[in-house]
Amino acid sequence: MNDRYDAGYGGDQYELVGYDEYNQPVYRQVPAQQTQQPPQQQPYDPYGQQQQGYAYDPYGTGTQQQPPSYDTGAYDTGRQAPQSGYDPYATGTTTAYDPYGQTASSGQQPRVAEQTAYIPQQSGPAEDTEAPKTPETGERDYRTEQFAFVEEPTGDSEDVIDWLNFTENRTERREEAKRRAHGRMVALVVVLALVAAGGVGYLWSAGKLPGVSSSGSKAGTTTAVGAQNRDVIVVHLHNTSKGGTSSVLLVDNTTLKQGTTVLLPNSLALTDDDGNTTTLAKSVGDDGTSGTVDQLNTVLGTDIEGTWRLDTPYLQNLVDLVGNIDLDTNADVPDPDAAKKNAAPLVHKGKDQTLSGKMAVAYATYRAPGEAQNAQLERFGQVMQAVLRQLTSDPTAATTTVQTLAQILDPPLTDKDLGTFLAKLADLAKSGDYKTALLPVQNDGTLTAQASASVVKDILGGTAKSPDESSAVRVAVQNATGVKDDTEKARVVLLNGGFTFLEAGTASGTSATTKITYSDAADKENATEVAKTLGLPTSTVTKGTVSANADVSVILGEDYKPSSS
Repeated sequence: MNDRYDAGYGGDQYELVGYDEYNQPVYRQVPAQQTQQPPQQQPYDPYGQQQQGYAYDPYGTGTQQQPPSYDTGAYDTGRQAPQSGYDPYATGTTTAYDPYGQTASSGQQPRVAEQTAYIPQQSGPAEDTEAPKTPETGERDYRTEQFAFVEEPTGDSEDVIDWLNFTENRTERREEAKRRAHGRMVALVVVLALVAAGGVGYLWSAGKLPGVSSSGSKAGTTTAVGAQNRDVIVVHLHNTSKGGTSSVLLVDNTTLKQGTTVLLPNSLALTDDDGNTTTLAKSVGDDGTSGTVDQLNTVLGTDIEGTWRLDTPYLQNLVDLVGNIDLDTNADVPDPDAAKKNAAPLVHKGKDQTLSGKMAVAYATYRAPGEAQNAQLERFGQVMQAVLRQLTSDPTAATTTVQTLAQILDPPLTDKDLGTFLAKLADLAKSGDYKTALLPVQNDGTLTAQASASVVKDILGGTAKSPDESSAVRVAVQNATGVKDDTEKARVVLLNGGFTFLEAGTASGTSATTKITYSDAADKENATEVAKTLGLPTSTVTKGTVSANADVSVILGEDYKPSSS
């Protein structure tokens, strides 16, 4: 490698004098006298391993610098200790090198821009990867030209955006699905809570929750017996083949949500329009439905809204329309149309027996030899409750069923009224809020104190119907004299006195004195007149409890003397 460069192939020559601050080689033109006697060339040591000092001061400061080091470490351009002058031709002169061909002065020369020539054949020292340090601060001086700004390829930018949009939309869809699922779960929980609350509320109102008293006992304690609302219809079953009637009351207590079938024995004592004592069976046959209703209202102190005459053929059709009935039978019932006496029974005794219309009529009207009429009455009550369980609870559909029977109802009862009433009872029968009760009467047909308490008061209301101004005062008489005929004698006296006589039966024991009581202050004067009519002192009149269907109650004692009345 030559230190000289022949730019013109024999013309001007240049020689390497060092490197500038950017590590670029610096050349200068060789003067003429030097070209004639070229100095001895110094070998180039790119790794700075020569022992000879290498002084190069591009700024003419009079200090010598060490040649650059090209080992694997950082390139050090710091100032070196001063040495003797730099003589590139080894002439022995110690004059400081002036790159501009000027003699060095004692002061520092100003830096001027110089032009450097580059030799294509000659390669300079390897470029340093780190920026050179500034002489003033000793820190590396980074220049703009040392940085390369690379533009990132934009060819895949659209794909990246599409991918980001896809992932973002996918995430949003997942979040939206989670929100919707959470909303559905919350809505489901709310609905279940409302349904549970409604069910608990219904069970509580119906008194069916465990540990809670029944609706009857609960409502009975909060609502007075007389203030409860009841809808009552009397049903008379007429046996068209064998004759005879059976009567029941269908009661819908809308306050307690309780349905009841009250069985009315045919021996129940009633009072006809003339004030004569009669029985329920005779009243139905003689006075008809209208007269019987009035008499029942008087005795029972209730308000019957209508009469349903149900002949046995209509009962058979009704059972067939509702689709047969199921009940527990208590007797084997023979087939009334059987030719042989020992034929198989039409209805078998047993639990959960299914009866058709014909079988239901046979069972409802069956009375075994020697049985009391109440036994047959109870079977009729079983059939009525089974029919209600099988009947639809929809008022419109129940009305259609009644209309399909094609029977003529006694006014003021209509098909719609009867259908709506039966639908309500059917709903109670299906839910188990239905029962059957027998009105207890004595052998003479009069009501007992038990009947007044358990049936007349609790089921039918227990309050006497206020008589019209033109009606006679009703007097209930109970015999405690020990003489049975005294009852009939007292009845005759009271009827002659213009009072309505009500049979209250015979007391279990005797009483020494007669007691005449009234409950309403307006009836005090009537009670006094009753005492005078019976020939008793007015001191026997007191305010107290009277029978449910009477205005004045009389308990005849041993002091009662019929002959004196």
